[in-house]
Amino acid sequence: STTTAADRRRIDLAVDGMTCASCAARIERSLAGLPGVAEARANYGTKQATVVYDPDATGTDDFEATIAGLGYSVAHPAHPKDRDPEAQELRDLRPRLFVAAVLTIPVVLISMVPALMFDGWQWVAFALSTPVVLWAAWPFHRATLLNLRHGATTMDTLISLGTLAAYAWSVVAIVFLGAAEGGVAMGGVFGGGDTAHVYFETACVIVTLLILGRYFEARARRRSGHALRALLELGAKTARLENGDEVPVESLRVGDKFVVRPGEKVATDGRVVDGSSAVDVSMLTGEPVPVEVGAGDAVFGATLNTSGRLVVEATKVGGETALAQITRLVEEAQASRAPVQRIADRISTVFVPTVIVVAFATLLAWLLAGQGANAAFTAAVAVLIIACPCALGLATPTAILVGTGRGAQLGIVIKGGEVLEATRTVDTAVLDKTGTITEGRMRLVDVLTGPGVDADTLLHRAGSVEDSSEHPIAQAVARGARERGVPLATTSSFENLAGSGVRGSIGGLEVTVGRRELVGAVPEELEHAAAGAEAAGRTVVFAAWDGVVRGALVVADTVKATSKAAVADLHELGLETVMATGDRPAAAGAVAREVGIDRVVAGVMPGQKVEIVRDLQEEGRRVAVVGDGVNDAPALAQSDLGIAIGTGTDVAIEASDLTLVSGDVRAAADAIALSRRTLTTIKGNLFWAFAYNVAAIPLAAVGLLNPVIAAAAMGFSSVFVVTNSLRLRGFRGFRR
Repeated sequence: STTTAADRRRIDLAVDGMTCASCAARIERSLAGLPGVAEARANYGTKQATVVYDPDATGTDDFEATIAGLGYSVAHPAHPKDRDPEAQELRDLRPRLFVAAVLTIPVVLISMVPALMFDGWQWVAFALSTPVVLWAAWPFHRATLLNLRHGATTMDTLISLGTLAAYAWSVVAIVFLGAAEGGVAMGGVFGGGDTAHVYFETACVIVTLLILGRYFEARARRRSGHALRALLELGAKTARLENGDEVPVESLRVGDKFVVRPGEKVATDGRVVDGSSAVDVSMLTGEPVPVEVGAGDAVFGATLNTSGRLVVEATKVGGETALAQITRLVEEAQASRAPVQRIADRISTVFVPTVIVVAFATLLAWLLAGQGANAAFTAAVAVLIIACPCALGLATPTAILVGTGRGAQLGIVIKGGEVLEATRTVDTAVLDKTGTITEGRMRLVDVLTGPGVDADTLLHRAGSVEDSSEHPIAQAVARGARERGVPLATTSSFENLAGSGVRGSIGGLEVTVGRRELVGAVPEELEHAAAGAEAAGRTVVFAAWDGVVRGALVVADTVKATSKAAVADLHELGLETVMATGDRPAAAGAVAREVGIDRVVAGVMPGQKVEIVRDLQEEGRRVAVVGDGVNDAPALAQSDLGIAIGTGTDVAIEASDLTLVSGDVRAAADAIALSRRTLTTIKGNLFWAFAYNVAAIPLAAVGLLNPVIAAAAMGFSSVFVVTNSLRLRGFRGFRR
């Protein structure tokens, strides 16, 4: 399109029927080829296609027709908050998995255990396996037919081909070749007297295990899709107008004035026109210290008013608010990430057509050599069975199941197989400060006393007054006094001086705690000590009584005991570390020096964190982001590898790829190491499974492997893959 960016529109289309990354690539190519389309993206993980287009040249009807022409469909509504495609997929997979598992177990038992084989057991196996192969495995068959219409082959093709070949041959064997009569051929269509065998258990096991893998994959995708819903739930639902009326937030317009009482959320972005208070903006910045606001200051929707009454004039509503922009950043970052093409799919692109050609060539060669239809069909089926994707199909899910299971034992939640490939080339770790490297709450770290005042007296009087306030700094002082064993007294005549401090009376003595401008002149020696604390990024409040400043209390968000070791572990893995935080440069620099961070970017907002990640990616870096707050969610989604602290917000956890349940940031290095080890195991599994096929197919084609030996060899390759995957249970991480 030659239109300007301002003239273009964007539409999100929810697409049903995508089963793999190649489906998304096909949709993306077709949409991008339409006239007037400036950009098209399709994402298998979110089941969504995004199109930027010129409305004068094309439109929704064209997009839906194109998608339908490819064999998929557009669902309505398209917005993630109104639709849950993964839930529908799980509802479809759950009964298929149940039927497959229940019927496969007896088929395997009567087929593999000689003591359980009775006369005619093959017919029972046939009856039990038919629903498994034809109904439970239908999603694989449907995807295969859909892909073949467009000349493509994927892992679904391998699964469908292998299961149908084993099933079809077994049906032929019992109907025409006498497999149910002790293996003596009945003549029939093929004639001859060759021994016939059935492979119903092979088909059933393949279907059951792969449906199980797909079920776990859908569950992981559904969890990651909750990020947007969680964000949308953060905002206030109603707003209180000046006249006392309570209205839905959606009805607010720019210029409307509304009241925010202590403990309430700000309804939408605006400007304070009356009142003063401290507003908790941690959901945006991640920082624990509330921001003091008064007339003329900006406030943001979904932030929490902690103390005074505010009258706010709305300046942004709906999709223009800071929260809506964060939601949009998360959505765009998730959708823009290129889907990871499964390794097995890449192999199958060449492998499947080759196997089909070899099987047909084998059939023709044996017929032309005059060996008889039965012998020719046996050799061709042996090729298909030896090439059956059981080992290839197990290579990825077994390693993922064992690796993710071991991760869960270590407090690491890995969301699906796509995450593993992202860890392979990660070379940069961007870490949030508050709640990730630090504890995420204010603590009393030092008590500075003036002449003639002891620390306990200062803590008793200042802590008693602060204990009546809900401000996080005040609570840190009161909590610190108790932790030091200092008793607190009841305060009378308490006054909360919004934006400055507090004042109260203890036993008739008036005590004031707050900023310099509230308490008056600070003694030089005390001022010098306080300035040093502030230079290190800490917060200082002063205490005064009898008109004289008697001391100062230093509070700070303390560094976690394990953070320094965690940064060292990341360096050992070869990652450069960057700290991105909304905190002040002084505080950020002090924390970075303490734990050994390579680079610091301070004073950033959520959108800027995304830009930091994008800038690093444009430099050719593969970026992991470690964070815990709502403000980290867009960066977590944009990153190549998102790692959420499990003690953080649900939004951050849902937007991430890995979750550290314990909250110990050292587990980030363990998570990356485990993911890399699991990916190495998958590649090893795929290599040996593929190598086994390459070596065995020629033997089957020349008749040196009959279907029974082929099935046994296939079973051995599967056992090898599973055993190799089980080695991941021994992973211990850096300190375990």
